[in-house]
Amino acid sequence: MLENIVSNISNYLYTYVLIILLIGGGLYFTIRTKFVQFRFFGEQIRAVTEQPEDKKGVSSFQALMVSTASRVGTGNIIGVSTALCLGGFGSVFWMWLIAIIGSASAFAESTLAQIYKKRGNDGAYGGPAYYIEAVCKGKRWVAIIFSIFLILTYGVGFNMLASYNLQSTFAAYDFYNPKYTPWVIGFILAVLVGYCLFGGGSRIIKVTSFLVPVMGVIYILVSLFIVIINIPALPGIFSRIFTEAFDVGAIFGGFSGSCVMYGIKRGLFSNEAGVGSAPNASASADVAHPVKQGLVQVLSVFIDTILVCTATAFMCMCSGVEPTAEISGAAYVQQSMTNTLGQFGPVFITISMILFAFTTLLGNLYYVDKALAYINGGMPGKKAMAVYYVLASLLIFVGAGLTADLLWNIADITMGGMALINIPVILILSKYAIRALNDYTKQKKEGKYPVFHAQDIGLPHKVDYWQ
Repeated sequence: MLENIVSNISNYLYTYVLIILLIGGGLYFTIRTKFVQFRFFGEQIRAVTEQPEDKKGVSSFQALMVSTASRVGTGNIIGVSTALCLGGFGSVFWMWLIAIIGSASAFAESTLAQIYKKRGNDGAYGGPAYYIEAVCKGKRWVAIIFSIFLILTYGVGFNMLASYNLQSTFAAYDFYNPKYTPWVIGFILAVLVGYCLFGGGSRIIKVTSFLVPVMGVIYILVSLFIVIINIPALPGIFSRIFTEAFDVGAIFGGFSGSCVMYGIKRGLFSNEAGVGSAPNASASADVAHPVKQGLVQVLSVFIDTILVCTATAFMCMCSGVEPTAEISGAAYVQQSMTNTLGQFGPVFITISMILFAFTTLLGNLYYVDKALAYINGGMPGKKAMAVYYVLASLLIFVGAGLTADLLWNIADITMGGMALINIPVILILSKYAIRALNDYTKQKKEGKYPVFHAQDIGLPHKVDYWQ
């Protein structure tokens, strides 16, 4: 009964509300920024390689790795598999579309997070809660509701789901016992994450900065190898993607189970563009102009969906294994890999999932830290944080033993709640993000090193930086 209630809420939210808000908001920012996600690609690369003026500050690259650690996770493997098995090949097109359009929203929210960031003892911090409070003119409760949704999404829904997705990859091995193995794997994962959490935020950044690039490059290279050895299948795959993506009868015959819905749901789950998560990491970066971090987050969305999700999709679609509801999740990916690489395939997926899940969990809890700090008016005391770390680890343990459908729908609903607050707010504040982009562009054309001042865009709100 609980699963049915949660499923109905999720379907309603994405069928009637979020599809309009996400695509509409993304299109608005794409047009207003004159396709910033394409015309500033070179600047995205340059911005991510810049070092902060303060050597102790968080670099754009480190902020990118924290946000990418959360974005690039189990959703890139299990989420894509679920979309293919339940929505068909056409869901890949809709994942691409939501990423391309949504990256403009990612630019706006991260630029705004930089503009409204706060000055702390350990450097800059901030996120959507702070620009939500600014636009709501002192109605802090709106930002608190957003922060609660963020905690429920990343500390509960996403982390429990990541734990479940990881343990599900072990089902391919003979030693797997559905009664005991999930709990054993969940326990080990919970202990490892708890160890990192008690090491502090600096350890989270160091761990993710090292693991994310390594795991991403290896995963993409193996996927590319599989696609190359199955290259004759590509024309038929592309044909099927576009044919199924625009099969009007199939889409409107059962919209909640269509390729459009699964493409949007799993695409949003993976890239998180417009949801309001990545700005928490973006605000911590030490940059000379807010637009630089906005461009960096556009790159993060491309890395997540256009590279990693596409790698998973084509790796599976090229294998010759037909996706069905019965093998939705880890089973489809592992069967696809086995069909191409033999017994090495499932082992590779398990190793990839361990790294993806681990960095996802750490990146997610970094966001939860920021939300707790906002609600509390500063980081809670050591005892309170110790309780939180234990609780966070316990949820990871519990998630390993629950059911997939319930966890997917819980995560979709809480993430939808974040988007329902964040997207209207960044639309209201959009003129300041656009003015900041115009200011950046103007200085670049004049041959200057872009430096930002709040008064140059007529910002009416008081900010800690950019005076």
